[in-house]
Amino acid sequence: MPIDYDKVMALKNVGQKYAWTDREVMLYAVGIGMGADPMDENELSFVNEGYYTPRELKVVPTFASVAAWGANAGHIDVNRLMVVDGERDITFHKPLPVAANITADSSILGVFDKGKDKGAVILRKTVLRNDKGENLATLVASQFARGDGGFGGPSEGQPEPHKIPSRAPDMTVDISTRPDQALIYRLCGDRNPLHSDPEFARRAGFERPILHGMCTYGLSCRAVLQTYADYDPLAFRQHVTRFSAPVFPGETVSFDLWKDGNVISIEGRVKSRGVTVIKNGKTVLA
Repeated sequence: MPIDYDKVMALKNVGQKYAWTDREVMLYAVGIGMGADPMDENELSFVNEGYYTPRELKVVPTFASVAAWGANAGHIDVNRLMVVDGERDITFHKPLPVAANITADSSILGVFDKGKDKGAVILRKTVLRNDKGENLATLVASQFARGDGGFGGPSEGQPEPHKIPSRAPDMTVDISTRPDQALIYRLCGDRNPLHSDPEFARRAGFERPILHGMCTYGLSCRAVLQTYADYDPLAFRQHVTRFSAPVFPGETVSFDLWKDGNVISIEGRVKSRGVTVIKNGKTVLA
C-alpha cells in the first residue's frame, strides 16, 4: 500500500514515558565500543563508576538516540526490509543525567518522494523532556524507505546538508569495531534483524549483517569527544551526521575532522573498502 501523505503528516504521539538507569548508560557506551582498553581512564569514566576511588559516571551525548528507543509518532506502512537510517541530528538542551524518568513527544516533519525507483525519505522529530517538563534533547531522524517511493508526495524541502571544508582534514581518528559490535549494540533497543540475522541481511541485499547506522553515529561522537572535547559530554550542543554506506562489524572507521571555531565537520571512511560511510557531519561545541 502506498504511503498516505496527509495521514502520515498528521501523526503525533505526546507524553510517551521512558526511564533509564546507569545500567543503560554504561551499556550504550560499551555498545559503541568504549572501554575496549580496560586501562583507559578516560573511557572507563563512561562504563565504570569506580570502587575504591569512586568516579562520577559520564553519559555519552548520543545516548539520547536510544534513551527513548521506540518513541514514534505512529505507524507508517513501509517495507521494513528496505528501510535504512538516513540522517540523525540531535540538539542537546541540558546535560543527560545518569538516571532519569522522561517523556517523549514525537511528530512527523516531512515525507519526501524520491521516485518509484528510488524510495521515500521520512523525517521524524522527538523531543525528550525531564520530569520537570524541561527539554533535554531534540532528535530529528530521517529514514530512507527504499521500496516506498512514487506515492505522489513532495520531492523537495529536506534540510540542506552541512558543507565539509575543501581543505585537508585537521585530524584523522581511527576507531575500530568488534566483529560482534552489532550484537552488543542491539541490546540498547534496536532489534532490527538486519544487524543480527544473516538470512535477513541477505534478503535485504547485504552479504552479511551490517552495523546499525546509529552505532556508527555513536562512533562519530566518540571521535569528536576524544579529539576536541577532552571527553567532556557537557561540551556538546549539537551532533549531526548523514549515513552514506553501511559499516560491517569488525571494520575500522577513519574519521576526518575539521575544526572551525566551535564547529567540527566530520566524514567517516572505511579505508579497507574505499567507502565513505559518514558524510556532511557536524558537531557544535560549547
